[in-house]
Amino acid sequence: MSTTMPKAGENRKWYILDAANKPLGRTATVAASILRGKHKVTFAPHADCGDHVIIINAEKAVLTGKKLEQKYYRHHSGWVGGLKEVQYSKLMAENPEKAMMLAVKGMLPGNSLGRTALTRCRVFRGAEHTHAAQKPENWTL
Repeated sequence: MSTTMPKAGENRKWYILDAANKPLGRTATVAASILRGKHKVTFAPHADCGDHVIIINAEKAVLTGKKLEQKYYRHHSGWVGGLKEVQYSKLMAENPEKAMMLAVKGMLPGNSLGRTALTRCRVFRGAEHTHAAQKPENWTL
């Protein structure tokens, strides 16, 4: 009996995740799992064997509890006093695509595999997307 090793980029599929009325984190975990390829039988942690993910209705994603008021996105410019922070209520109102991408990015590994997997994630604010030619399949959460 031989072990099969997956090859990077071998038969990638496209999936659509609908984030409407679902928690932001739950949608991001499913997306990260698909991007890494953990749903496949041929998953290997050292190989890039994940699929493409299209997340639609990012503006309708829900943050549970008091996260809209208490959670902040913080980043630093590198200069003294360069801490920038944005409350999630403002981030979800102005740029829900960025909030979803940040959630997915935090659930991927922090190495080159995670960075290349994140390039296969597309997030759209509404229900329309521009990847109909790839014939994506719906993924049920």
